[in-house]
Amino acid sequence: MAWYYWIILIVIAIFIIAYYSDKIKRERLMKKYKDPELVEKLMQGLFWIGQTKRELTDSLGKPLDINEQVLKTKTKEIWKYNKTGNNRYALKITLENSEVVGWDKK
Repeated sequence: MAWYYWIILIVIAIFIIAYYSDKIKRERLMKKYKDPELVEKLMQGLFWIGQTKRELTDSLGKPLDINEQVLKTKTKEIWKYNKTGNNRYALKITLENSEVVGWDKK
């Protein structure tokens, strides 16, 4: 019967850690951006056209892979998330000059 108590304590500890890490991230983003609406979008892991590299990193984290092309008038990058196989990704986000211009989600 005592092992039930340990399992309950471990589950409670996991919830407390998740709550405080979420709270700390929200506070860090509020200091950084000073915009509650933007912070809420970032906390939800959303992405949108016109989003900056910095906001995208705060929203989804660092990409697993980046393809970069430097052209005469712009820099084009494809950020890849959620690897599904050998060089296959469920989400590819295209950035031009450090702003999101589109994505391919499978």
